[in-house]
Amino acid sequence: MIVLGVILLIVGLLAGIGILWTIGVILVIIGVVLWILGAVGHAVGGRRHYW
Repeated sequence: MIVLGVILLIVGLLAGIGILWTIGVILVIIGVVLWILGAVGHAVGGRRHYW
């Protein structure tokens, strides 16, 4: 999810499309939150680790 967010950020920035940039930011934030929750031991979506 983080990688997809970064790709959308880059494409949105290069193409000048604001909605892609916004979606990319949202995906990066969600991916980082899920990664942190999985790293500290909280079950995310029924899984002990998220990656």
